[in-house]
Amino acid sequence: MKKIYLLLFLPTLIFAQEKTTTVAPKQTGKYDTNKFSQMYDLLATPNMFRNAAGAPGPAYYQQQADYKIDIELDDKNAKLMGSETITYINNSPDSLEYLWVQLDQNQSAKDSETPLADSQRITQTFPAAGFTDKYLKKDLERGFNIEWVKDLKGNAMKYSINHTMMRIDLATALKPGASVSFSIKWWYNINNYQKEGGRSGYELFEKEGNKLYVIAQFYPRMAVYNDVEGWQNMQFWGGGEFALPFGNFDVNITVPADHVMEATGELTNRSEVFTAAQVKRWELAQKTFDKPVVIVTQAEAEAAEKGFSNKKKTWRFSAKNVRDFGIATSRKFILDAMAVQLSTKTAMAVSIYPKEANPLWGETSTITVAHTLKSYSAHTFDYPYPKAVSVSAEDQGMEYPMICWNFGRPDENGITSEAIKNGMMGVVIHEVGHNFFPMIVNSDERQWTWMDEGLNSFMEYMAEQELGTNFPSRRGPAKNIVPYMSGDQKFLEPIMSNSEGIIQFGNNAYGKPATGLNILRETIMGRELFDYAFKVYANRWKFKHPTPEDFFRTMEDASAVDLDWFFRGWFYSTDFVDIGINEVKQYYVTETPTAALKSAKVRKGRFGLDPGPFVYLVEGDNTELNAKDKKALKIEEVKLLSDYVSTLTAEEKGTLSTPKYFYEVEFNKPGGMIMPILVEITYEDGTVDNYKYPAQIWRKNNDTAKKVYATEKAIKKIQIDPKLETADIDVTNNTWPKEQVKSKFD
Repeated sequence: MKKIYLLLFLPTLIFAQEKTTTVAPKQTGKYDTNKFSQMYDLLATPNMFRNAAGAPGPAYYQQQADYKIDIELDDKNAKLMGSETITYINNSPDSLEYLWVQLDQNQSAKDSETPLADSQRITQTFPAAGFTDKYLKKDLERGFNIEWVKDLKGNAMKYSINHTMMRIDLATALKPGASVSFSIKWWYNINNYQKEGGRSGYELFEKEGNKLYVIAQFYPRMAVYNDVEGWQNMQFWGGGEFALPFGNFDVNITVPADHVMEATGELTNRSEVFTAAQVKRWELAQKTFDKPVVIVTQAEAEAAEKGFSNKKKTWRFSAKNVRDFGIATSRKFILDAMAVQLSTKTAMAVSIYPKEANPLWGETSTITVAHTLKSYSAHTFDYPYPKAVSVSAEDQGMEYPMICWNFGRPDENGITSEAIKNGMMGVVIHEVGHNFFPMIVNSDERQWTWMDEGLNSFMEYMAEQELGTNFPSRRGPAKNIVPYMSGDQKFLEPIMSNSEGIIQFGNNAYGKPATGLNILRETIMGRELFDYAFKVYANRWKFKHPTPEDFFRTMEDASAVDLDWFFRGWFYSTDFVDIGINEVKQYYVTETPTAALKSAKVRKGRFGLDPGPFVYLVEGDNTELNAKDKKALKIEEVKLLSDYVSTLTAEEKGTLSTPKYFYEVEFNKPGGMIMPILVEITYEDGTVDNYKYPAQIWRKNNDTAKKVYATEKAIKKIQIDPKLETADIDVTNNTWPKEQVKSKFD
């Protein structure tokens, strides 16, 4: 320590002083921790492919893959054999030395790495069949068997298989604007999905020996090549679903002659595969808008399922501008259909199901398909495909263009509980809705599950609520996500996480994004702004490949609402919402200052000292005033106010309100997630006022915010978020006076 002589410069005087000092510790600079900071640090830089508004740029491109496929089903051995010719069109500005093809069936092959990557533990209790299946049975022969890959001249092409991906090496690089065609021949054994798992396969009806097939990922499929990451050739581990280019499909499917089938695309040989009576019923269905017309009756299906035809029949389907292809076939199928009138076109709603699904499916499925197409079309764009098919496949819920598999059947006596019916309707809405996200708005499911599952779950919630039946929606209401968001942070990941790294898949990829979009629509943006922006996003990116940045930017661009704070907190973090009432103070108007006010410095105004005398607002419990609780302001009793008001004209007096009670409320935010403050004030006479303060109230102070209420009536109760709109994880601090709450999840 040493003596230092300093000259201290102040605005109005200079003086010298001998002072003994210590050197202050060196301070470090601040990093930007403001939750309202723009997301430049998180979003990809806009470019000519994707612009800053969230729309496709002038250089945007996407590849095309067209397929001509011939497959045959060996029903007795549950085996599928096929050959295909793929024409791949390179619309990118890049020359491609090789192509990547997806072999998703290899995820269940003997050499699959998926089981090796999963942690295991001993299950101590087994039924005998379960133990046998797990430990005694040999691994089944699963996965693609590629017989050859050839060019159009019949020459073998060099290829290499890396688990679920196959690289095809080109003799010469595929130039921009050029195309290449090649053929693949393959076969595989179809899985019993109820025993082995999987998104497709067959359901076995053991008593009769019949199988109901839902067939997908059945052909080698082109991977996506785009401006974001080149080839999307991430392995299929079983969680993250599929990224696929658009193309045109012509598919011929040979099955036993007694089968009834539906698939992606339009059936081009209806008169060859249906009876004349069934064709007439279909023609009637095309003109029937109020209820389904049964095309293949239950009596016809029951007759077919009793025999096993040795004859064959080929069904021919053609699909334009789709990203994938799915098939459902069985001799057990009943089929019904009806027309759906959209704003600019007509589409067909179709259901196929075994007799075990009736009466639930006959009464409910196709009607639900029609409702889904109407609801989703109203919020996005008219459904562009000719049909949407719902297939009854127990223990399934999976989607493909124009066709999906859905669970939910009556019990053995044909009785359906409300839970089963609601579950079945919910999955039909969800899976049919996937036609919009991601079958048309074609996001990358392998990387970002939430972009299809989350957006679709939100759309499902709106469609369920539009049924007008008080449908018990699982995902969408803010209160339903509270148990997840208040859980142990060790088991939570941001929504912006890759599919394979998510622990609680349903909550993270479905529930939380659906809830977030619902909060945006109902609480932050309002329906008009949200609906417009969401429709802009859907129309900008239909039949294209959007990224998360495209969605975030479009929602802001089309609404003029700054949402960076919301996307940063809700999608990129595991912050939770917890807003409370920290303190409430009541104030009274007086001309008599407290000792503290007397000693306080007079506030300096813009042009000098404010003139006195003053009217004071002092806390109601201040003993110096001997104020009585809930003492109301009477202007005539405050001479200074009374004298001033008397100088006003009658017109000016008419513009004055008459507050009698004054409160200062301090809100706090124990949670990290920013959210608007929704306040409900109940007065002693039972009347109620509601206030909504935008999220920006936290922009300068992330911990507390204050609001003043000058009211005509005494306040009895103040409550935050009374309708549970914000996913606040702890409502025990949401009321004043504090109330006893049984559970923070109530």
